[in-house]
Amino acid sequence: MIRTRSLYSDGSRLRRSALFALPAAWGAMAVAWRFACPPAREPGLPMRIAAGVVFLSVGIGLVLGVRRGLIRELARARAVAAATQQVLLRPPPGRLEGLTLAAGQLSASRGASVGGDLYEAVATPYGVRIVLGDVRGHGLAALGAVVAVLGSFREAAHDEPELAGVLRRLERALERHLRERARDEHPARAGTDPEHPAAEEFVTLLLLEIGPDGRLAVFNCGHPAPYRLGRKPERLPVGDPLPPLGVLPLPAGLAPHTAARLLPGETLVLHTDGAEEARDHRGRFFALDAALAGPPGEAPAALVRRVHAELLHHTGGRPADDVALLVVRNDRARVPAQPAEPGLRRPRPAPSSHC
Repeated sequence: MIRTRSLYSDGSRLRRSALFALPAAWGAMAVAWRFACPPAREPGLPMRIAAGVVFLSVGIGLVLGVRRGLIRELARARAVAAATQQVLLRPPPGRLEGLTLAAGQLSASRGASVGGDLYEAVATPYGVRIVLGDVRGHGLAALGAVVAVLGSFREAAHDEPELAGVLRRLERALERHLRERARDEHPARAGTDPEHPAAEEFVTLLLLEIGPDGRLAVFNCGHPAPYRLGRKPERLPVGDPLPPLGVLPLPAGLAPHTAARLLPGETLVLHTDGAEEARDHRGRFFALDAALAGPPGEAPAALVRRVHAELLHHTGGRPADDVALLVVRNDRARVPAQPAEPGLRRPRPAPSSHC
């Protein structure tokens, strides 16, 4: 690992040095020509014009060379960011156990494709499990907590038979991340634990499980409740919220809210608070519930694209916070009524007697 990082940093230094190699050579040649070439020191307007043309050419070459190098570096940075996003926030599969899914994120950091929001959906023997969360803050500084929570969820979702066990694994993973970050940023002195800004970092999230019959088991850790789209958008009941991860320890007894269902044909929209707190230039909030009332039968991927487009139009293309959407539509077939077994007939009603 150390050798790989060393080679990478050496290559980066070489590329940065190469950005200025050619312009520096042009500048050295121009200075040498100005002071070493006898015709360049002769008085007169023609020679002054010639010297000005030479230095102007060197200046233009310097600017073009630096610009070309910076464009290449920007292209490399964007490629790295895109690869990072594919690893951290990989698109959910289009279909999971009869469910149709789509997700997308808008980063508040200009030029960044990843931020402080996270989401994942996996099919497990216990049902389809989904997490969507929001790290305090946004941009590249929040990636450490995103990595910790998502990495833990991708393992615990398959290992833990109870959804409460998954949530406790996420809490422990975030606690480890905060401790390690505290040690790296503020080493302990004289055997005491220092105060550190990482202690103020926390994650709000929704953790839910969709059973084969559409029954939902939900844990809400200080996160906005999702919308269920049936005849009209409505808030899904998710029970009493738990504290965000990293603020207070989870209570000893954990029981998910299980009173809601996602019926065939219904759509569930999970979102971060950046979607509802986005404002336009007049300070008006984005009407997410109105934006979700789209055309009947709208595909989840189309819904994500349309809501993102409307949100960008509302904010003038610059949202103040990261925005993540994850849409799940129940496309499982309804269970038809079972026909009566052959040979069995309903008893006929007794004939009425007339006096």
